[in-house]
Amino acid sequence: MSLGSPDTSVLLTTDVAIVGGGPAGLMAAEILSAGGVQVDLFDAMPSVGRKFLLAGKGGMNLTHSEPADRFAERYGERRQQIEALLKDFGAAEVRAWAQGLGIETFVGSSGRVFPTDMKAAPLLRAWLTRLRHPVAGGPAVRFHMRHRWLGWGDDGQTLRFETPSAPLSVRARATVLALGGGSWARLGSNGAWVPLLAGRGVAVAPLLPANCGFDVALPGEHTAPAGVLPVQAVPARTVGWSAFFRERFAGQPFKNVAIRCNNAAGHHFERKGEFVATDTGVEGSLIYAASSLLRDDIIRSGHAMLQLDLLPDLPAERVAREIAHPRGSRSLANHLKGRLGLDGIKLALLHEVLGKEAMNDPAKLAPAVKALPLQLVAARPIDEAISTAGGVLFEALDADLMCEALPGVYCAGEMLDWEAPTGGYLLTACLASGHRAGAAVLRHLRAAQH
Repeated sequence: MSLGSPDTSVLLTTDVAIVGGGPAGLMAAEILSAGGVQVDLFDAMPSVGRKFLLAGKGGMNLTHSEPADRFAERYGERRQQIEALLKDFGAAEVRAWAQGLGIETFVGSSGRVFPTDMKAAPLLRAWLTRLRHPVAGGPAVRFHMRHRWLGWGDDGQTLRFETPSAPLSVRARATVLALGGGSWARLGSNGAWVPLLAGRGVAVAPLLPANCGFDVALPGEHTAPAGVLPVQAVPARTVGWSAFFRERFAGQPFKNVAIRCNNAAGHHFERKGEFVATDTGVEGSLIYAASSLLRDDIIRSGHAMLQLDLLPDLPAERVAREIAHPRGSRSLANHLKGRLGLDGIKLALLHEVLGKEAMNDPAKLAPAVKALPLQLVAARPIDEAISTAGGVLFEALDADLMCEALPGVYCAGEMLDWEAPTGGYLLTACLASGHRAGAAVLRHLRAAQH
């Protein structure tokens, strides 16, 4: 007996069904409610905005203050599609929206925009209050928690849900899907929607980890090449750090370093910052910023190479001169610390990659300090990633984010095929896509009344 059968399923009718209670779904709900439309929002979790709250644990980064052109560049190959959404709801609109909820914002030293209290929870509470008790006179959004979307009924129109009490069928005049990507499954984004849409003829690119860490593979002992170390594959041993390095340095940061990488597609990345050593490799803001290039190289060739500059503020000539300076009776460790300030995790990584012989050869050590090759062999699992790439192709949608194969069904948020670095870009694009979908549905419903 199917869940859509009258004797097993409760039937609910509404103007608009929104599936997914993240930022995109909530923004679409806000636009529609303010426009006088009845909205029923469904989410599989016990409460909405769970990933939103998690993202705010270290400080709620709402958006970024950089110029619009530079902002749009952050979306890479999907710049054109996301930039079109940002024209209606970009960084300035995000700040104005937050202020309208009673949340003041400020621009940090990095250009990132935060609430003055740095917290996500007060903003989410104010947002939900607005949706449940609209002051503009529109209907309150009705929330349905622990409702897991199962796809469509036999008629191809009715939405089917598994609920704590009984199966539910929902008939809506329009549907907004804002189901998230595939990372952080425990918070609701598990990618279970992919086969449901693909089965209805909606083109979906495979979900991939984005803003993620990577596993390293180090060269075998005494295999460090002479001279300037090239960015190419090196003979590798087992994946991960040595037991010595892992036990002493996993969890510690590499501060004031720079990375460079050139991928097979001809893209170049170079930036200064910091990242963290993990049990098996590397992660953190500097790695996340280059993650799309590194991930795509691994997909293409099985590995990616990056060069690590351990002393980006010193020219190579100075480094070579200090290393070649006679050290007398001092140990190499004391020499490098005294002449260059190299110690701790940076010195340990040099030992880890180069081995004893190359460490004691200034002609090999000096270029390695400025361009130490790290071979990455795998992105960390998708559920560990901050976000995901892949999803519903923009080519399968119209300009209003409606599925060409499913008239009346709109998609928004991270389930779309785009990616961006951290820094407020992810949240801004999610809000912008929810705004576009909500506004489009509102226009569609109003047009249908005339």
